[in-house]
Amino acid sequence: MHRITGKSGDDSLIEMSPTDSVNDDLNGYQQHASSSSGSFQQGQSAIDKQQHSKDSVFFRDGQRRIDFVLSYDEDKDGERKQERRKVYESNLEKVGLELETEDKSESEDGKTYFVKIHAPWEVLATYADVLKIKVPFKANDIPDNSEMPMNWLSTPFRLPEHIMHPEPDYFTAPFNKSKSDFFLIDDKESFFPPSTRNRIVYYILSRCSYISDECGDKDKKGIKRLLNNGTYTAAFPLHDCRYWMKSKDALCESERFSLYKHWAGFSSFFKEQPLNLIRKYYGEKIGVYFAWLGFYTEMLLFAAIVGTICFIYGFLTYDDNEWSKEICSEEIGGKIVMCPLCDKKCGYWKLNSTCNSSWQSHLFDNVGTVFFAIFMGIWVTLFLEFWKRRQARLEYEWDLVDFEEEQQQLQLRPEYETKCTNRKLNRITQEMEPYLPITTKCARTCLSGATVLFWISLIIACIIGVIAYRLAVYAAFASIMKDNPTTQLQVVGPLITPQLATSVTASCINFVIIMILNLMYERVAVWITDMEIPKTHLEYENKLTVKMFLFQFVNYYSSCFYVAFFKGKFVGYPGDYAYMFGKWSKLRNEECDPGGCLIELTTQLVIVMTGKQVWGNIQEALVPWLMNWWGSRKARKHPESLYSRWEQDHDLQGFGQLGLFYEYLEMVIQFGFITLFVASFPLAPLMALMNNIIEVRVDAWKLTTQFRRPVAAKAHSIGAWQEILNGMAVLSVVTNAFIVAFTSDMIPRLVYMYAYQPDGEMNMKGYINNSLSVFNISAFPPANRPDDEENPFWFNSNITTCRYRDYRYPPGHEKQYSHTMQFWHILAAKLAFIIIMEHVVFVVKFFVAWMIPDIPSDVRARVKRERYLVQEYLHNYEVEKLKVQLSQNNHEECTCTPMIYPSIPKHEVLSECL
Repeated sequence: MHRITGKSGDDSLIEMSPTDSVNDDLNGYQQHASSSSGSFQQGQSAIDKQQHSKDSVFFRDGQRRIDFVLSYDEDKDGERKQERRKVYESNLEKVGLELETEDKSESEDGKTYFVKIHAPWEVLATYADVLKIKVPFKANDIPDNSEMPMNWLSTPFRLPEHIMHPEPDYFTAPFNKSKSDFFLIDDKESFFPPSTRNRIVYYILSRCSYISDECGDKDKKGIKRLLNNGTYTAAFPLHDCRYWMKSKDALCESERFSLYKHWAGFSSFFKEQPLNLIRKYYGEKIGVYFAWLGFYTEMLLFAAIVGTICFIYGFLTYDDNEWSKEICSEEIGGKIVMCPLCDKKCGYWKLNSTCNSSWQSHLFDNVGTVFFAIFMGIWVTLFLEFWKRRQARLEYEWDLVDFEEEQQQLQLRPEYETKCTNRKLNRITQEMEPYLPITTKCARTCLSGATVLFWISLIIACIIGVIAYRLAVYAAFASIMKDNPTTQLQVVGPLITPQLATSVTASCINFVIIMILNLMYERVAVWITDMEIPKTHLEYENKLTVKMFLFQFVNYYSSCFYVAFFKGKFVGYPGDYAYMFGKWSKLRNEECDPGGCLIELTTQLVIVMTGKQVWGNIQEALVPWLMNWWGSRKARKHPESLYSRWEQDHDLQGFGQLGLFYEYLEMVIQFGFITLFVASFPLAPLMALMNNIIEVRVDAWKLTTQFRRPVAAKAHSIGAWQEILNGMAVLSVVTNAFIVAFTSDMIPRLVYMYAYQPDGEMNMKGYINNSLSVFNISAFPPANRPDDEENPFWFNSNITTCRYRDYRYPPGHEKQYSHTMQFWHILAAKLAFIIIMEHVVFVVKFFVAWMIPDIPSDVRARVKRERYLVQEYLHNYEVEKLKVQLSQNNHEECTCTPMIYPSIPKHEVLSECL
């Protein structure tokens, strides 16, 4: 073999020559004559396109499979781009790929050329060896004892066996080209599945140069750069058929049709996912995502059931809510005059005006909330631990056990190879490899970090702006809605309060800001990650994941953190209120409703979480469908034979390298909503469950019908997302403990019942009066005193005091307006609750994690069995090979001690894969 680019070993491809295939151990594979652009137009133009099926995934000879397609248009810069294409396609042919070009006159728009690429056996075998792709060498002989008792109950949820298990179970080993007869090769053309074939071809495309050798510019290579500079308009592997019907070609598998029928249809929402078929068609990386999403959805079912039970408990104990009865009572709540909630524009009000919100708050703020918060802390541990076991089983079943990240580390990104002009010696491979100087790396990292901090600061500034909006408009809403006609409505009138109007409008504004900042930051995150020049694809994805998640975390959760932990906590008291930017700003800090801030946190959570999920599904499904409908509107009028398989796929949307990244991000953000703030809304897991049931089918539908087939990629786990989920699981215990202690009124009620109930009874009678402090109206400073026209009609000079939510001594006391001892008792109880809850949950979490092994015992046994068989069969193979050699050389006398393992011919390979 010869190298075609004249470059150092780290970025060269393997050139195929006729002698390679003749002398190869694969016994005389005869390479087909490739049809380049010129030869095809001269020799094949007479073939009538009507003879070819629209679902054809083969060259015109009907034998060679199309593994990849490139498309391009003629434009003004034609000569320069034409030269690039000519050199690039010539270099592709030199490395053994076969090309066939469809002239623009045969495309439906009359201006697009299509270059079809086929990888012959010689190329596939060589690069399967380079990439260490695992292939079968023996049928699996370990009996499957995984049958569950009462397995018939799951029959309605199962798919047909040929869909769930499209391939037999084999023991596998990394492919070795020199030992091809060791593996179970029945048919060379179908030995490597299409997903493996397109992965190999893309590996070659991303490393092939598009300039002549004499130019010597190492930066000019790779299909990605050719797509960016417009030399090619698209590069994609083909779907094997139309999604709604099987291919007419008997040689075509029609796996896309099977996926659409059994997986992507919404009528299959209750069925299991055909994960093995997904993996076979799209590759392991996409397969792992759908396995994780399906498992997450299954586990949500248990959280949703418990959350619904807690909500029902709150509903059933509605009539036992003593403090709400006191608030709504005319004898108690109707006689308690509350201090104004804002300066000047807010008047005095009666406590019973918050009757409805106090009843609503009880649905979520009850004893069940504490139980559910503890339950979710344990649930999230079970979810992560059981997922590790599920992941370990998938690793074994999908031949990813020995697929370590180090293997990917050896495969450098083409962008890294081309942008890093410096070279240094790799101590392991003893070859020169590109590297980024430490000073350049530090400078780029610092600039990247500063950019991320700037954008996070921008989000915080926007959140502060929304808070300022809440403070500014509350007074306006209070003034406007005092005599508003909506208050007269029988059903919704009492629900429309200034607090609700402020909360809902602020949440909606916050949601719009979140969406706008998301769109802007996505481009910035990709740009600064590219600027850092990560070494490998794995490193690139991890860097981008951290940047995007930090931003999204602050963007989505900051408003919830404000309502949960800051609102109503720093308000001061009448006569000495706290202001956001000082008294000059006149933006008085918000107070919580007498029913507590928990109901407002629930409102915030529902709006942001529901809005994100609805918007996400619309964006995921509707936008690609509309773009595809508009792009293919002309082609749909053509007869089937004139709208070929490559043209159909060309008109679809590109999935993109980061397509899966955004799917993970969406689900992890949702995971944060149902864990970090679940104590405020027990129905959050139920909402997430319903969304995910739809999400699985929407993702499947759009991937199967609206996007081009992605290039297959390997992954043995969900990557950096696993550590992010672990971090959020720990943080969720802390946030829920603080929500129950400081946002909920659970602790003050318990302290009152056990320590301050005047009659010594275990009930909540008198709690409302106990929880409200007294202020002398005459002590109001002029800046805080409401205008006369703002006061209600019932207010008169006989009312000398008002009440506010705090635990302070009344006027006239020697410690007037300072905190009472009950305040400090409640604070101590809150801190004690946080410490106890955190320790209990963490102890249970770590005990559960210790009890559940990450790898199931049967999987561990199967892995050991497979490794043993690989060694045994390789040993027997080498012994048989040695016997054959000795029998052929029996006429020569052997004077040396025979070796069991003869030396294996050394192959030239890409140095980054050594």
